Amino acid sequence: MAPTFAQIAKSDYVLLTTFTKDGRPKPTPVWTAPDGDRLLVITQESSWKVKRIRNTPRVTVAICDMRGRPKSEAIEAVATVLDKSHNAAVYAAINKRYKLIGPVFTFFSRLRGGMHTNVGLALTPADPA
Repeated sequence: MAPTFAQIAKSDYVLLTTFTKDGRPKPTPVWTAPDGDRLLVITQESSWKVKRIRNTPRVTVAICDMRGRPKSEAIEAVATVLDKSHNAAVYAAINKRYKLIGPVFTFFSRLRGGMHTNVGLALTPADPA
C-alpha cells in the first residue's frame, strides 16, 4: 500500500525521482524538512534534478534509506524551484529537522558558497485526478 505524503514527510530520507524529457526516472535520496503542507529540499542550482524539474515539475517521492533504496511505494508529487531568497529559510528548516547533522551540513555548505550556488525545492502532493 502506498504511503501518504504525511508519512513520507516523517521519513529521514526521501527518494525524490525526477524525469528526463523522454520520461526516464532519475531517483535521488534527499533530506527534506516539512513546511506546512510541503517538503523543502536544498540542492545545487546546477544539479540535473533542478534542470529536470524546470523542464517538468512532475516528481515522485518515496521513503528510502540513506543509500536511496526504496522502503515504500512512490507517490506522485509536484516540485517547484524556489527563488534564492528562500535559501535561508530552507537551511533553517533542515537544521531544525536534522538537529545534529543539519547544522554541520549547513555550515560546510555555506562555506562552499551554498547561499549563492544552491536553491530550495518545494515538494507538494499531486492533485488526485
